[in-house]
Amino acid sequence: MRRILTTLLLLTPVAAVRADDPPKVDPYDQSKVELEKEPPADFKGKRVLIVAGSRSHSAGDHEFFAGSAILMYLLKQTDGVFPIMARDGWPKNEKLFDTADCVVMYMDGGGGHPAIKPDRMKIIQKQIDRGCGWVNLHYAVEYPVKQGDRDIAGPVKGWLGGYYETGYSINPHWDANIRSLPKHEITRGVKPFTLRDEWYYGMRWIDDMKHVTPILQAVPPDGTRGTAYTKTRKGEIETMAWAFERPDKGRSFGFTGGHFHRNWADENFRRTVVNATLWCAKVDVPGAGAPVKFDPADLNKNLDKKGKGEFKPILPPKQPIAVSRAYTRAPAQQQ
Repeated sequence: MRRILTTLLLLTPVAAVRADDPPKVDPYDQSKVELEKEPPADFKGKRVLIVAGSRSHSAGDHEFFAGSAILMYLLKQTDGVFPIMARDGWPKNEKLFDTADCVVMYMDGGGGHPAIKPDRMKIIQKQIDRGCGWVNLHYAVEYPVKQGDRDIAGPVKGWLGGYYETGYSINPHWDANIRSLPKHEITRGVKPFTLRDEWYYGMRWIDDMKHVTPILQAVPPDGTRGTAYTKTRKGEIETMAWAFERPDKGRSFGFTGGHFHRNWADENFRRTVVNATLWCAKVDVPGAGAPVKFDPADLNKNLDKKGKGEFKPILPPKQPIAVSRAYTRAPAQQQ
C-alpha cells in the first residue's frame, strides 16, 4: 500500500507557483478595509488620520487606497497609535480632523488637490495652528501657486516647508541612489538604498529652507532636469523627502516617492514613511526604527479597478536599471 501511495504522489502533477497565477483573493475587494473607524472612548494614544485619494492613473500606479491601507496596517504595529483611514480625498466626518494628532494625505494634487477648496483650507489651517502633524505623500506635495485670486503657495509653505510647483519643480522617473542619511528620528533603522520611483525634486522652499531638514537626497541624472530652474543645478544633490519643524511647534513631512505601488515592498521605503508619520504625530521613534512587517503578496490587495484588461500581479521592485526616463507633467487645470 505504501508503494502505491508513493507512486500516486509521484504521478500527481505539482502546480508551480508563478507570478502570473490567478490571485487567491479578489485584488479589487476593498470591503474589508475599515473606514473612518475611531478608537474606543478610553483610548489615550495618538490618532493618525490617513486620507486616500480617488482612483488615479493606470494599474499599479497611484494606488492611493491600497497604499493607504498598507500604511494603516504598518502603523498598527506601533503600540499606542490608532490609524483612521478615509477615502476619496476627504473624510465624510470632518470632525476627524479635530482629534487627529497627524494627518496624512496620499492623493492627486495640483489644481485639483482636494485640500485647496477655501473651506477645506480653513479646516487644515485650524489643525496646523494647534500643532497637528501634517504629512503629504507623492502627488499630494504638488499645489498651485494660486487659484483664481487666492494665494495657495503662501499657506502651503507654512504647512509643509516646501512644495512641488508646476513649471519650476520636476517629476521624472529615475533610480535614486540614497548614499547617506542624516541623523534624525525619521532615519532610524533606515539604511542607504537605491529605488526607482517618480522622485520629484526642485521644490519651492520656504525662505532659506528655515527649519527644513532634508531626509532623502540623491543626485539625479542631468537628463532628467526638464525645467529652467532644475537645469541650473546640473550635478547637484536634490531633496526628495524632508522634515519641517513649524513655528507652531507642529511637525510636517513631505515625501515625493510613492508613484509605484510596488515600492511599499521595500523596507527602507516603508520605514521612512512610517517613522516620519510617527515623528509628525510626536510619537517617539524606536532606536531601530518603527516595525514595518509586510508580506509582498499584500501588494495585490485593496487595489482600485482600472481599465478592462486582465489583472497582472504587482511584484516587489527589481534591482535598479541604468537608464532613466524623464518627463514633465503637464500643468494641472485650475478649478
